[in-house]
Amino acid sequence: MKKTMLAVAAAATIAVAAVAAPSDAHAGRRGAAVAAGVIGGLAAGALIGSALAAPPAPAYYYGPGPYYAPRPVYVAPRCYWTRGEPYWDGFRWRSPRVKVCD
Repeated sequence: MKKTMLAVAAAATIAVAAVAAPSDAHAGRRGAAVAAGVIGGLAAGALIGSALAAPPAPAYYYGPGPYYAPRPVYVAPRCYWTRGEPYWDGFRWRSPRVKVCD
């Protein structure tokens, strides 16, 4: 759509430039011509800008996805590490780490 509108805008610009006839330079009624040019430029810019900034076509709607049942909840036993009973290994006292689960 953007390429089409751009081509139409380019063709319209070329057509207006080809049809416009040069006129003699004179200072009479200059303000009205400037106002008409500004208003025409704003109108053309608004039309072309709104055509180029149009929102894209809506995407396809696929509907809701499949329903999956929630997974069963597995509660793992609560475990923690602690120091075991100290013992003498022949050189020094040792206190091993022991995993305790409830």
